Amino acid sequence: MSTPPLLLTSMAPGENRRAPRAHVTSDAPRILLDGTWRFSLAARADDLTDGFEVPGLDDEDWGTIEVPGHWQLQGHGSPAYTNVRYPFPVDPPFVPDENPTGEYRRTFELPGDWPEGDAVLRFLGVDSAFTVWLNGVALGWSTGSRLTTEFDIGPHLRVGANVLAVRVHQWSPASYLEDQDMWWMSGLFRSVSVISRPAGAVDDVFVHADYDHTTGAGTLQVETDVPALLTVPELGLERVPAAGPHVVPGVEPWSAEQPRLYDATLTAGGETIAVRIGFRTVVVTDGLLTVNGRRILIRGVNRHEWSPDRGRAVTAQDMLADVKLMKQHNINAVRTSHYPPHPDFLELCDEYGLYVIDECDYETHGFLLTDWMGNPSDDLRWRPALLDRMRRTVERDKNHPSVIMWSLGNEAGSGQNLPAMSVVAHERDPGRPVHYEGDWESGYVDVYSRMYATHDEVDEIGRHAEPLTVDPELDAHRRGLPFILCEYGHAMGAGPGGLLEYQQLFERYPRCQGGFIWEWIDHGIRKRTEDGREFFAYGGDFGEPLHDGNFVADGLLFPDRTPSPGLVEYKAVIAPVRITVERGRVTVANLQDFADTSALRFTWAHEVEGVATASGELTVPPVPAHGTVTVALPTPAAVAAESWLTVRAVLAQAATWAPAGHEIAVGQYQVGTGPAWSVTGGPLSRDLFDQHTGLLTRLGGLPVDGPRLDLWRAPTDNDLGMAGTPVAPRWRELGLDRVMHRVVEQRWDADGFTLRTRVAPAATDLGMLTTYRWTADGDALVLTVEVVPEGPWTDPIPRLGLRMALPAEIGEVEWFGGGPGEAYADSARSAVVGRYRSSVDDLQTPYLRPQENGNRTGVRWAELRGSTGGVRVEGKPTLELTVRRWTSEDLDAAAHTIDLVPQDRVFVNLDLAQTGLGSASCGPGVLPQYELYASPATWTVRLVPIGARDRA
Repeated sequence: MSTPPLLLTSMAPGENRRAPRAHVTSDAPRILLDGTWRFSLAARADDLTDGFEVPGLDDEDWGTIEVPGHWQLQGHGSPAYTNVRYPFPVDPPFVPDENPTGEYRRTFELPGDWPEGDAVLRFLGVDSAFTVWLNGVALGWSTGSRLTTEFDIGPHLRVGANVLAVRVHQWSPASYLEDQDMWWMSGLFRSVSVISRPAGAVDDVFVHADYDHTTGAGTLQVETDVPALLTVPELGLERVPAAGPHVVPGVEPWSAEQPRLYDATLTAGGETIAVRIGFRTVVVTDGLLTVNGRRILIRGVNRHEWSPDRGRAVTAQDMLADVKLMKQHNINAVRTSHYPPHPDFLELCDEYGLYVIDECDYETHGFLLTDWMGNPSDDLRWRPALLDRMRRTVERDKNHPSVIMWSLGNEAGSGQNLPAMSVVAHERDPGRPVHYEGDWESGYVDVYSRMYATHDEVDEIGRHAEPLTVDPELDAHRRGLPFILCEYGHAMGAGPGGLLEYQQLFERYPRCQGGFIWEWIDHGIRKRTEDGREFFAYGGDFGEPLHDGNFVADGLLFPDRTPSPGLVEYKAVIAPVRITVERGRVTVANLQDFADTSALRFTWAHEVEGVATASGELTVPPVPAHGTVTVALPTPAAVAAESWLTVRAVLAQAATWAPAGHEIAVGQYQVGTGPAWSVTGGPLSRDLFDQHTGLLTRLGGLPVDGPRLDLWRAPTDNDLGMAGTPVAPRWRELGLDRVMHRVVEQRWDADGFTLRTRVAPAATDLGMLTTYRWTADGDALVLTVEVVPEGPWTDPIPRLGLRMALPAEIGEVEWFGGGPGEAYADSARSAVVGRYRSSVDDLQTPYLRPQENGNRTGVRWAELRGSTGGVRVEGKPTLELTVRRWTSEDLDAAAHTIDLVPQDRVFVNLDLAQTGLGSASCGPGVLPQYELYASPATWTVRLVPIGARDRA
């Protein structure tokens, strides 16, 4: 046993580190130390390897580990997930004695031609606190897991073999500053490198590239710690003094829509540094956040760094995939929740065009549970560490044009240290506004930021009618700030719903400048069962005694980066071009802030029941930003079927982030409604129905169970309302998951068969009087359903529809209606009326925790086919359709996708309606217009048998 090292008791940020500086690319020699390291894990910080740092230590019997990486994902310990709660006692600055500590050793060769003089050892990310030795010499220690740390090592390097030893503690006082709603995982998770520092070379650089939107001129000044020469070939600058200022007329400015970069070099002391310059100016003026003199509208996402196999040790491929997917889905902004990202990600944002709120590595949400007593935000003993984190954020990322705002952190309460952090950012970089959401008084920030404000609250804020600040002297300041939702639309499970209504508010009120969906990607960890079946694990799946379950799975991407229906819906809601189709004309509104529509082409198609009968390309002149143009559209001939005109905006040529033809936006107009239903009649056989229950048992030669009334759905994460208003508990309390069906009457007459039932849960007098009226229509059957509620149904109900079961051989579905993907009442902007085909298996959406999913909306007809036939279903009015190999009850009971076992039936829901999704997993529930209440209702379905010869 030994005395804990200083870094396990001190609130200081570190010792003997170099001053923070910009992350740049230079031609100075460097050695990348990524790869295989020797590794040993101790269960406690006071039971470590003696002489661990000595070069001659025999570590042959140690294990190995890959760097970058987390040790918990490489067979050493286990991950643990909490949202708010610290996984250790809140007793700052102290942490548990049971403190897993990783000991890393790496031998690297310094080549004989390595330059003499200074060199630095750079760590891009280490979680959570670490001490470093080189060749047995202690270099220092540091904290700030997602911040760069550098140590001077020139005097300690030697030609030939060098031994680097790093001791990393899972818990440290710094852990109190990093309670960031993510997996607690440790280690050297970003790259480690040795970099030569030539004598007389530039150590730090700060590029100031301002754009004057009134003249079109750019002003370039480059701060360096030693004189340097600047070359920008495209601007005619050749080895000029970097400090400038250099006023360049007619530069092309940088924006997320037009990310123009100028390649430049800085030369000093025999070293050349490459920089990419984007001219742009960010100012809050007249209550608006502006870039290059124009109000911008943020269509953003919050992004944690994540890989299902490597955790936060993301690769270049992961980062590029994220950026391309964002651009492909019309996203223009990222909040780096809740820490600075890998620096390479910001280079991609510069290049591809994404606005960035760069957030400091800071969150203390767990102090909420102690009523914020002891919160570091208001404890002066923590101030050096917090200012250090802010400085390191700003210094590392200050040269990125994509970074338009600094954020002090997330959910860290309020207190005197936060204004001090704001001063650090403002003084070092007056050219960027400062953001922080956790203090609604907003006295030391430049934007008014909220998370999960309701639609009504956003409307109030847009009208400058929000409640007064607690401090009356701050009210005028806050009321004059632009407003953003730094988090909204919690994307947990099915949903989020209500995004369109948020977007309408952003477009209605200039003050409301958009927001960032929570969040980009599910943090599921890839696992396999013993028999090889793959699933994604969430909180509790690693035996953690304290966890927050699947609250870590709340992204627009599944962990493997497959887009969810929520991302497809968001793309449609935030489309930068709005297409309004009418008979004979189409109006194109360009909602972009800078770019015109010259990069797009517009195609049209006339589709009869989803089959194109005519198509072409429209001649649309370039529409300027915020402009509108109307052009003629061919008028199709009338047809005796439902038909639609569909206009799509697609990329005219390949972009760096998507191929030519990639769809940006779509608009539709219904041309014809088609003929009304007619029923020819015919005899109806009693043999088709069960004599006791009255339920249909056969359609032609196809065995059938049902259909009968269904009110239940497997609760979504939003229905459960973990951090919002739950509705699912009330549904269970009412017994909607266990309704019983009592036959009231069976009656045959010349027109057909009538079955009357009462559908009701136990222990209540609520019920649904349900009448099923069956008639024949040739070989088809027509069912009209009438529902009359009994009793005081005061709560919304999950669904109102029919459930039936078909043989398991049914494997393919074709439908005419909304598609191609999942949609619900309040998340249907992405649903385009057309004809689609899918396997039953592909209709499912694999949310990490199984729940209601896979609904297709506005279905006119659907054909469900197997090898020997099937059934065609037609709806009047339209139907909401789900087709599954398991029941809603199976979904409800499952914890993971591997728990869903196909049954010997295919289960089909033919719904009149479902209640919407909302975002009550963390935010507002379903808007009133999308809630489904029990009320008298009538709808009709026609069931047509399909023989084997009828299969398409």
